[in-house]
Amino acid sequence: MMITRRTALAGTGVALFAIGRPASAQATRLRFGHPHPDVDSWHKAALVFAERVKAKSQGALEVQVFANGALGSDPAMISSVRGGTLDICLTGNPFFTGLAQKLNVLDLPFLFDTRKHVAAVLDGPIGDGLRRELEGSNLKALATWEVGWRNLTNSRRPVQTAADIRGLKIRTTPNPAHIRAFQLLGAVPTPMAFTELFSALETGAVDGQENPVTLILNAKFNEVQKHISLTRHAFTSGPLVMNKTKFEAMAPATRAMLVETAAECAVIQREMNEGSEATSLAELKKEGMQAVEAPDRASFSAVVAAEVRKEFVTKFGSELIDAIVKVA
Repeated sequence: MMITRRTALAGTGVALFAIGRPASAQATRLRFGHPHPDVDSWHKAALVFAERVKAKSQGALEVQVFANGALGSDPAMISSVRGGTLDICLTGNPFFTGLAQKLNVLDLPFLFDTRKHVAAVLDGPIGDGLRRELEGSNLKALATWEVGWRNLTNSRRPVQTAADIRGLKIRTTPNPAHIRAFQLLGAVPTPMAFTELFSALETGAVDGQENPVTLILNAKFNEVQKHISLTRHAFTSGPLVMNKTKFEAMAPATRAMLVETAAECAVIQREMNEGSEATSLAELKKEGMQAVEAPDRASFSAVVAAEVRKEFVTKFGSELIDAIVKVA
């Protein structure tokens, strides 16, 4: 999506080292980038994160928040955080799975049924273990926020059943589970960064995409997409990551405070998304999108769920999936 369509906003402050400081000390600043619009829950919750960190550190830490991919595409921001030229970034779990393949489990289609199940997994021992998978790439995952339930939009036709997807060129994330699912459905999956998506939809480079209704509205995809189908075929989370070297250079109390605050804001951000789902769909319909609100989800699940899950088990075994299912 073109950055010029949005206000690439900076937020308020955060920094490093120790909680509390002498009155004359200068605040340490951290830059925090994400690809979503500045009206999205990611940006709103990121500003809350910045405010709370500044308050808890008595002004010693200052976070500057940049929306709309102003600091780079999803992969570019992750690379910058790993290298230390960007301090913090937030983007979808699928963009991290090339670094930590076990994270693919969170993107398996039809794995989760409720947000309560998702939260129990992300905020418990399973989530802790998956976040640790990123540490070998010099990333410290402070918490896991959400993108939400993925729903399908396109510019060509209503999608009621799995058969209706055949032949559509669909932008996906680079996640192997997402790509394989759309291949099985007979679509043409086309991975790309979120920052490139609006332009690709506008020019017809792809026919459609899949994202939560809140993000579809906030990114104004209704301007270039006619049809939406509430397939809820997968749930996407979003790791909030920091450069691990910088994180470990901080005082223990500061590290604990950042993790605690990131987790607090994860709950706030998820509640923002859940609370605006119905109103977002209503607004999309008001703006002219044709909605299939009760598609035949069983027809989608029958094609992709078992097959994609089987491929994950072949690589990593069944223990992780079994543990996630038991949490429910």
